[in-house]
Amino acid sequence: MELIFKLGAPGRRGVTLPKCDVPRHSDNDLPATLRRSAPAGLPEVSELEAVRHFTLLSRQNMGVDTHFYPLGSCTMKYNPKINERLSALPGFTDQHPLLPQLPEGGALCQGSLEALYETERLLSDLMGFAETTLQPMAGANGELTAIMMFAAYHKSRGDEQRRIMLIPDAAHGTNPASAVMAGFECREIPSDDEGDVDLEGLQAMLGPEVAGIMLTCPNTLGFFDHNVVKVIEMVHQAGALAYCDGANFNAIVGRVRPGDLGFDAMHVNVHKTFSTPHGGGGPGAGPVGVCERLVPFLPKSRVVKDADGTYRLEYNYPQSIGYIAPFYGNFSVLLRTYVYLLMCGREGFRRISENAVLNANYLRERLAPYYEQKYQRSCMHECVLSASRQSAKGVRALDIAKALLDVGFHAPTVYFPLIVPEALMIEPTETESKATIDAFCEAMIAIAKAVETDPDSVKRSPQTMPIGRMDEVAAARNPVLASL
Repeated sequence: MELIFKLGAPGRRGVTLPKCDVPRHSDNDLPATLRRSAPAGLPEVSELEAVRHFTLLSRQNMGVDTHFYPLGSCTMKYNPKINERLSALPGFTDQHPLLPQLPEGGALCQGSLEALYETERLLSDLMGFAETTLQPMAGANGELTAIMMFAAYHKSRGDEQRRIMLIPDAAHGTNPASAVMAGFECREIPSDDEGDVDLEGLQAMLGPEVAGIMLTCPNTLGFFDHNVVKVIEMVHQAGALAYCDGANFNAIVGRVRPGDLGFDAMHVNVHKTFSTPHGGGGPGAGPVGVCERLVPFLPKSRVVKDADGTYRLEYNYPQSIGYIAPFYGNFSVLLRTYVYLLMCGREGFRRISENAVLNANYLRERLAPYYEQKYQRSCMHECVLSASRQSAKGVRALDIAKALLDVGFHAPTVYFPLIVPEALMIEPTETESKATIDAFCEAMIAIAKAVETDPDSVKRSPQTMPIGRMDEVAAARNPVLASL
């Protein structure tokens, strides 16, 4: 497919505007240092050519609306289109974000404030926490928010020597980054032979300098830690706090409330569990639920409901960690979450987690004869296989992932978690049918058999995609760059 710069012709335009009839004033001109010395070099195409180009380009993409998208740890499940329609209602999209902060402005956005308030209440109930903030703009931003509240809590008690954050080796990779940004030093806890937190290793690290633990639940191996309650008790006995990375909440939503397990705070990725869109670094939202003792440290502002039934933003929280996001988080994404919460209800979420776990275990059992499993146990939302058997014949997890592209499946996550060699992390989610999962399994089995008879055919993949197998080392060392 040609670059858009090769389409069209000099002077061709998508739209022609009438000549400006507003007099120019030299005082309003840009300084010469800020002006281009030559035209921007934009494509010169008609509107039709632009539409056709980008429509054709979109058909070369894989997405959850077009293909099975089994990215483990990412929960790429279907986004119901009713969410999009209701979040785009003019009463929501046409409001200025400053309205609730202006005198009398709150009266003009009561519906928006109510939606935020109700979303907080519904999430708090599902997660088992006293309060929830919707302000964090992504999962990692939610992690940072929670750990900043941990720091504020310890500081309020004069316990500022607690500068160490414990992180299991089966945690999400953003956990240590968030902890370091919040001013903590990270210590890694190993997993035991079952893929759970090693209790002896944890006990050896606990002490008066430990601020907390960041436990992914279920973890990136796809397991619900057998000893999660014991882990939290040990951490609390040491005077530290327990944080739940809720990125994998889709596996337990409606069945387990992390707050009831003893966690002090938790973020949840609404683009995973609550069906809002993923994006290239956004849009996103990572609400954080907290137990009662962390409520004073929540970000401000907060939506409150007065005795007369009206809603407003409240800022008077002297122990708050302050502002996390402009205005009130990613409002349109949160509206999609609200719609999904109302559609599913408690029973609906219970069925979601049941089917997500069922699908993952069905896939794991079907592929067990063909791919290794480091840990022999039932999984939750995702299964982590290993291509170590195939790598002995020169075919790596990356080759298998590329071979899947040739048969119309997006690749799963590879090489994560790091504690599994040649990892293939697969998450089918609850929204895929058995027929789709069976077709994916057949493709994986066919690839495994091809490795046994003709491994080079797999290593040449992909061969049917718009772009074939590239020399990744050469691409890194000799990039082809263009200046526009």
